Amino acid sequence: MEHDHIVRSFDDDLGRLDAIIAQMGGLVERQLADAMQALVKRDVELAQTVIDNDVLIDDLETQVDQQTINILALRQPMADDLRSVIVVLKMASNLERIGDYAKNIAKRVLILSHMEPVGNTSQSVQRMAGLVQVMIKNVLDAYGTLDIHKADDVRLRDQEVDRIHTSLFRELLTYMMEDPHHITACTHLLFVSKNIERIGDHVTSIAEYVHFLVSGEMPADERPKRDLSSQTTLE
Repeated sequence: MEHDHIVRSFDDDLGRLDAIIAQMGGLVERQLADAMQALVKRDVELAQTVIDNDVLIDDLETQVDQQTINILALRQPMADDLRSVIVVLKMASNLERIGDYAKNIAKRVLILSHMEPVGNTSQSVQRMAGLVQVMIKNVLDAYGTLDIHKADDVRLRDQEVDRIHTSLFRELLTYMMEDPHHITACTHLLFVSKNIERIGDHVTSIAEYVHFLVSGEMPADERPKRDLSSQTTLE
């Protein structure tokens, strides 16, 4: 009976952690969506709301840290149970970083809202952000259902995010070379694009930890990357 009580107590602890992760995931999805809406509509008030709300995600990560420390100290989990706790800790860290990148995008909006749009670059940014938003939703679903195949699919989709980022990087460089007046706006858009690309990387990390949670091993193959912006030159 005592063993059953311990098992139920540990399950309750994990349930509370899962609830926090779900809350963090929902907030992160909302933050990125709002940051992109603020960028497209040049909505300074919405951008400021995104910046202000980032503390909510930080607070939830702190809760995860505190609860996992308590679980490790009091329950001393092993094997699958220990893996579950580690994955939650890693997920919280990655979600917090995604929240930071959404906040950084919102900060750029405060500046870009006072500048003229640069060509059709906003469409490329929206397309890249849309892919990342789907990735976030799918990886959270994969965690909730322990769906290793969905997690692996998310991991592979990051390549498309990298491709769009590289293409947008080249496009923005071209605009800057053609008209120096675009340099400031394009520079901020480069940071926005890079922030979205980094969000994709963090989502991919979460997908890898879901794979680890289900299989007990990290993915065997090297993470696919298609970000060639660091190698880009213009003649």
